[in-house]
Amino acid sequence: MAIGFMGGTFDPIHIAHLIIAEEVADRLGLARVVFIPAARPPHKCEREYSRFEDRMAMVTLAVEDNPRLAVSDIERRREGPSYTIETVRELKDEFEDAEELYFIIGADSLTQLLTWKDPEALLSECTFVVAPRPGVEIADADPRIRDRTLVLDMPSFEIASSDIRERVRLGRTIRYLVPPRVLAYIEEENLYT
Repeated sequence: MAIGFMGGTFDPIHIAHLIIAEEVADRLGLARVVFIPAARPPHKCEREYSRFEDRMAMVTLAVEDNPRLAVSDIERRREGPSYTIETVRELKDEFEDAEELYFIIGADSLTQLLTWKDPEALLSECTFVVAPRPGVEIADADPRIRDRTLVLDMPSFEIASSDIRERVRLGRTIRYLVPPRVLAYIEEENLYT
């Protein structure tokens, strides 16, 4: 059994996240893809993202009708910054029966991987699967990182959570950019206004 993980702030989760998870699961034959909202992203200050509870609720709503997708609050259970290396090590213990662990990232994250905590150790703990992002050249990534990842040839999506937040702030529609349940949650909780 192989398991995939997808980390991020998910502020909010959008359809590109879900399409990528489904595509990677299909291509690699994954039993499950687990979304992991970052509790305290080390590369962002706290005022740059919504409360963990709101982001967790939106991810839960987005995946609840797909048995192949799940969500974990593993980073909320830990104190301090949400370092991926610590999360991956905990996931290896939690999913000890998994034959392989895949960590799914966008190409923009690949180009920044050397700035993450213990990138060499991280690359040895799991297989990184890279999804393309518009305007990001995978060839620009450091070859020491790029050559140790699995880059999937799949469609790229020009959808960003920051753009969705801005659209809400401006009173513009985000229908079809996020799942209907996530849209309802954003409206009910007055997020991003």
